[in-house]
Amino acid sequence: MKKLVGVIAVSFVGVASATLPPPPPEAKAKAAEAAAKAAWEDKVGLYKLCVAMDRIADGYRQNLKTAGSTIPAPQSTQQCVDPGPYIAQVTPSTSKPLEASGAHSPPGIAATPPSRPEPAAVISPATGAKGG
Repeated sequence: MKKLVGVIAVSFVGVASATLPPPPPEAKAKAAEAAAKAAWEDKVGLYKLCVAMDRIADGYRQNLKTAGSTIPAPQSTQQCVDPGPYIAQVTPSTSKPLEASGAHSPPGIAATPPSRPEPAAVISPATGAKGG
């Protein structure tokens, strides 16, 4: 019984230590895009917090002014910087566009229309003789 438990434990250790294949480039690009968007969202959150703190400080000073108390000198802090709208990072696609892939039509100018009035047996007979 102890040997069976030992074999099972060793097999789990072998499975747990196996390495995963590297992620494909698309997954890496998607992860980089998610990280960029998360960083932008952090900047937006910090901007909103800065604006809210300024608004609260202004309200506090206004309340002191209406109460007739002395207003302490404001401390200098960094300006609130608006990060602007989120701009997605453009990653080049590895696949060719349809026009560049050559899949839509053969190169060159067509000498004949795509369809002919003759039946296929007349154009390329299987026996080698002209049909008719």
